[in-house]
Amino acid sequence: MIIVEMMLALINKLGIIIILAVIISKIGIFRKLITKKDVALIDQVLLAIVFGLIGIMGTYSSVPIYGALANTRIVGVMVGALLGGPVVGVLAGVIAGGHRYLIDIGGFTAVACAISTIVEGLIGGFGYYYIKNKKGKWQYAFFIGVFAEIIQMSIILLIARPLYDAWNLVKIILFPMVFVNSLGIAIFIGIIENIYTEYERIAAGQAEKALKIANLTLPYFRKGINYEVAKKVVEIIYVSVDVAAVAITDTNVILAHKGIGEDHHISGEIVQTQVTRKVIKTGQYSIIDKKKDIQCNHNDCRLKSAIVVPLKEGDKVVGTLKIYKKEENSITTVDLELGLGLAQLFSTQIELSRVDYQKKLLIESELKTLQAQINPHFLFNAINTIVSFMQFDPNKAKNLLISLADLFRKSLKNNQDLVDLETELQHIESYLEIEKARFGDKLQVSYELNNSISCKLPPLILQPIVENAVIHGILPKKNGGTITIRSSKDSEDLLLEVIDDGVGMNEQIVADILNTREGNKSIGLTNVNKRLINLYGRDYQLNVMSEVNNGTRVFIRIPNGT
Repeated sequence: MIIVEMMLALINKLGIIIILAVIISKIGIFRKLITKKDVALIDQVLLAIVFGLIGIMGTYSSVPIYGALANTRIVGVMVGALLGGPVVGVLAGVIAGGHRYLIDIGGFTAVACAISTIVEGLIGGFGYYYIKNKKGKWQYAFFIGVFAEIIQMSIILLIARPLYDAWNLVKIILFPMVFVNSLGIAIFIGIIENIYTEYERIAAGQAEKALKIANLTLPYFRKGINYEVAKKVVEIIYVSVDVAAVAITDTNVILAHKGIGEDHHISGEIVQTQVTRKVIKTGQYSIIDKKKDIQCNHNDCRLKSAIVVPLKEGDKVVGTLKIYKKEENSITTVDLELGLGLAQLFSTQIELSRVDYQKKLLIESELKTLQAQINPHFLFNAINTIVSFMQFDPNKAKNLLISLADLFRKSLKNNQDLVDLETELQHIESYLEIEKARFGDKLQVSYELNNSISCKLPPLILQPIVENAVIHGILPKKNGGTITIRSSKDSEDLLLEVIDDGVGMNEQIVADILNTREGNKSIGLTNVNKRLINLYGRDYQLNVMSEVNNGTRVFIRIPNGT
């Protein structure tokens, strides 16, 4: 009869812990802690404190029996261990067991109960590895609880004295504590398991949203990443996902911001948040939990937390995706997974857009350059020049004819992605030989080449620059001038320079040349600039320095190792 009464009393005490389990399972911070994939040591310590305190509650809600306490202390410790592993189990056991030993609530089993609480925490910790990938964890938790409670009874018999009293105690409490506490552990784990189930359901919904967003944004990201694209994309994300705001930046400025704060988080403003700059520099995502870390200049800004995820083109960070919330510490694991998923999909789209655009530019460049090389005017002038030399210098005419044939042959064969620098320079020499024959002393050419340089570069990348120097730099100058072609290298890059002392250009013309916006019809330096940017990134765009009446200097940088 006493065993039945004991069991009913323990079940009544257990009800308090179960109610507590339901309550804490609804708390956002606890849910965030439980669903973390990468649990840091500080997270384990926090879990240990929470479940250690639940264990202490089990000690206070005990049932006195034969100078000892029948209690539900082990429920909190075992649940913490089964959820967080050995570190959580042992720490929670130390907290709850140490409390049982230190407080003055009597009983000859204080030492045995303290030790058994820590041991059971360790048992639950190793049980964590057994059940973590299993479905129906509560069933396994019940039997692990049974085993752990039997171990506790054994420790009481081994340590508690007098042995006779320990034996009489164990006979009474064995079945009630083993059954009720194991049942409590199973119920508690079942309640927590619902958090994972709900998380998986939400995550599946977020994954579906991410795929839908990726499908909607694909037509835009195929154009690359710019203000117009970013504006469309953040609007799509903001409508599709329940967030306070969404923003996209490049490596320097805000490209678009939608939602709360769009009145002062304005497109074109320099990126101010230190966290964002860190993400751009390291390529690793970061979570902002406090309003002060957003570093908004507006004190009344309602954005208080965010996740910042890098957008990449290959291995290079080209911008960030930022998802904001209105409350501090409100970025959940689901938000993180959504942000990372979207960033990965967007990065893939950006990379595909670069590949597609580069292929398009390469084809256009080859066709247009080829057309420029064999256009009727050039061909007519070259043939006339050769004919004129045939009358008084047949050998020169022969060499010019060879140069013309060589020029056309290389133009027709230049459909490769990359060619040797030597091949590109030979192509330039063939072109300049014909132009020098046409214009005589008015055109001088100087080569300052580092013969030790051996690398590959895009085909027909130098010819448009040299042609521009001849036609727009030297020929309009009354007395002509000199074109210098120079190659060198530094610790990181190959450097190619085309220098002329011709008529030069004003700043507006230089700006137009470097303008890569869609619709620019220039086929000379503009096209070369686009190709370089799309092949190697914006750090490798053309560097043009020019001054009216003082000539032009064009730099090309090619990464070493290409």
